[in-house]
Amino acid sequence: MKKLILASASPRRRELLKQAGAEFEVIPARGEEHLIQGTPGEVVMALALQKASEVAEGVADAQAVVLGADTVVALEGKILGKPKDRADAIHMLTMLGGKVHSVFTGVAVIVKESGRVLNFFEETQVTMHPMSRDEIEAYVDTGEPLDKAGAYGIQGKCAIHIESICGDYNNVVGLPIAAVYQRSKALGLDIF
Repeated sequence: MKKLILASASPRRRELLKQAGAEFEVIPARGEEHLIQGTPGEVVMALALQKASEVAEGVADAQAVVLGADTVVALEGKILGKPKDRADAIHMLTMLGGKVHSVFTGVAVIVKESGRVLNFFEETQVTMHPMSRDEIEAYVDTGEPLDKAGAYGIQGKCAIHIESICGDYNNVVGLPIAAVYQRSKALGLDIF
């Protein structure tokens, strides 16, 4: 069994790994993200690989496997990251209300010993109910949206505004845990 390192400070990703029974250490990537041009899937794959690579370079343990991830929300091809401030969160939620959008999570798994890299993304479509201005402001005032892609957390207070999802719920939370397990297993990696 190789040592798993999560290259993310996300409490949601930690919780998903714990639920899956993984034993891991957290070493968040600290470097500046270098955004690339491309589709939302290409962008999150590149960002996840940047995070995993940064942490892998700093880990001395040759038996380590580093897992990096990055999540964005995309509406009509436009990427919505984390809101800059309250006004930005209100703007994002106003755009998302009553519409279907996609949540993309990029994943990168780096095996230090062999240098093998697994890099992929998952997409989940989410439909939100229309939200009134008062509902949006009340939700933003909870503070919950300010550190989340697209300014909402499906697993939190915004759950009452989610009409439906098509795809992996955990992907929207921040880590498509089943895809990570299945794809790692296909490579012969038992990281769980």
